[in-house]
Amino acid sequence: MNNAVKNLTAGMIKEDAPVVEIGNTVRVHVKIREGERERIQVFEGTVIAKNNSGIAETFTVRRVSYGVGVERVFPVHSPNVAKVETIRKGRVRRAKLYYLRDRVGKAAKVKESI
Repeated sequence: MNNAVKNLTAGMIKEDAPVVEIGNTVRVHVKIREGERERIQVFEGTVIAKNNSGIAETFTVRRVSYGVGVERVFPVHSPNVAKVETIRKGRVRRAKLYYLRDRVGKAAKVKESI
């Protein structure tokens, strides 16, 4: 990578990037623009995947809302991600928790690490 590209991406990378681990239950605060107004929407769920690294790093959060599984992919360094709070830490043995998609109710829970 040449210096011009390095300098360009260095300005976009967050210095205080959130530490997101697989299996954790997180609360993601996302900035939503509606016309002229801007508000913060909270999305809470379990982190089931992390992808890429550097400026393109993303994490996938899954929750069940009204009986329907909802997944959202958030870029770690996006200016629209205002804050990521870790609610509980999960104990998992996999890098990707896609198997949770097939499970319902208590079976879809992740054990808490003590």
